[in-house]
Amino acid sequence: MKVLVTGGAGFIGSHLVDRLMERGYEVRVLDDLSAGSLENIKRWLEHERFEFIKGDMRDVGVIKEAVKGVDAVFHLAANPEVRIGAQSPELLYETNVLITYNLLEAMRREEVKILAFTSSSTVYGEAKKLPTPEDYGPLEPISVYGGAKLAAEALISGYAHTFDMKAIVFRLANIIGKRSNHGVIYDFIHKLRKNSERLEILGDGTQRKSYLHVSDTVEGMLHLFNEFLKEGKTYDVYNLGNDDWITVKEIAEIVSREMGLNPEFYFTGGVDGGRGWKGDVKVMLLSIEKAKAKGWRPRLNSYQAVERTVRELLAST
Repeated sequence: MKVLVTGGAGFIGSHLVDRLMERGYEVRVLDDLSAGSLENIKRWLEHERFEFIKGDMRDVGVIKEAVKGVDAVFHLAANPEVRIGAQSPELLYETNVLITYNLLEAMRREEVKILAFTSSSTVYGEAKKLPTPEDYGPLEPISVYGGAKLAAEALISGYAHTFDMKAIVFRLANIIGKRSNHGVIYDFIHKLRKNSERLEILGDGTQRKSYLHVSDTVEGMLHLFNEFLKEGKTYDVYNLGNDDWITVKEIAEIVSREMGLNPEFYFTGGVDGGRGWKGDVKVMLLSIEKAKAKGWRPRLNSYQAVERTVRELLAST
């Protein structure tokens, strides 16, 4: 199978590319390198089964060329910063919704029929049911980022049913691991390198969420993608997360311990009842029973995933 991976030089995308190449796929990557890096995929750049295209998915001509001749698309390209929605909602629209529409149109015209999309737990907003299953509703995102992801999901579903495509959507928990260049662990490490005696923590520190290591994430994506193709469904949605959760304060403690430090914690207090920022979902735990029923389960729990990620980031930066 020949696949296109949008955002394939980014954090999750590059790990997915590694697995696809290791399993013998032909892989083409489309990335504008705004959040990703060629360093992440350098081992494949000269490989005969690999092709890299640098391009912005807001350019329809770029996408048209990228989808030619592929059997399936893994669509991971997006602005990964949830917080930016409050300052620049138009950017989140362009780099999540618009590029998804452009991709779907190109796929329709080139008759590419299979799509896998990385969505987000943020589409659930402040779910009243925890753990939150895929059929929970109504979906009320509380961030522009979550709204943009949900809009992309809706477009994908509409195109799949209208134009005889097959699409699988992965709603991801907080994904962490080596090559990540944003998020709470990355931020804590860099703050402590600047000031080892005091660590600023956004919010009140009680924010509690599920974290999944990127290695478990891509294994889950590929396993469920293959199961989905066997089933012959038009459209399906899977949560990918963990059975447990961890607080921001606990993450700060792990980072401090792994760095051999004992800083004073300073909590900003946050907004709207202790959130880190406007639109931050304070408590998140996805139900992964549907994915587990298909034979996938994470190898690392949230605590173990955080510990491993801290060590990976300290070793690589």
